[in-house]
Amino acid sequence: MSINKSYAVFGLGRYGRSVARELASNGADVIAVDFNEDIVNELAAELPICKCADVTDAEAVRQLGISNVDIVIIAMASCLEATIMAVMLCKEAGVKTVIAKCANEMNRKILTKVGADKVVLPEVDSGIRLAKNLLSSGFMDIIELTKNVSMLEMNVRPEWVGKTIIELNLRRKYSINIVAICENSSITTNIDPEKVLNEQMKLIVIANTDKVSKLSR
Repeated sequence: MSINKSYAVFGLGRYGRSVARELASNGADVIAVDFNEDIVNELAAELPICKCADVTDAEAVRQLGISNVDIVIIAMASCLEATIMAVMLCKEAGVKTVIAKCANEMNRKILTKVGADKVVLPEVDSGIRLAKNLLSSGFMDIIELTKNVSMLEMNVRPEWVGKTIIELNLRRKYSINIVAICENSSITTNIDPEKVLNEQMKLIVIANTDKVSKLSR
């Protein structure tokens, strides 16, 4: 997932608008949607495409052009029925990835069964964190340690396979430090600089936040 993907956010409460704002501020193509016209009018100035629509209605979803969107984030946890309908309509429209916000673990199970590809609990996953993860291709998760430094889990890039850590000189080239390597269900924190990387590994790294987007290219 990256800035080159197109996104739609259904539900512009605190969580939904934080996702939409973060995506839009990073230059992503975002359709922001809410049933409440007052909310839409409030956010129209800061979100380039902000529309009022009932996303539980098949025709309304069709008119939004959702079939052309790569990722839909449904942020309507207060209404499970509406979220279920929106998930189903998006999947029927051919949306590859549908992410739904839910209120509890039981709702998570229900939304997964009706087709949601990922379900997030707002107490665990902040909207900004979700947006950053979506924008960062190849990253499994991102945790901001400070405003300028993040810890993230990432795949070994194809061009790194077969090379040692010292040979790649990742600290100089990408301003990242490997703090752990996940391989064969085990985690190693005592990093050998002569270790050869392979495509099955996951790397836990600390990086300057402003360098994260460079890692996704």
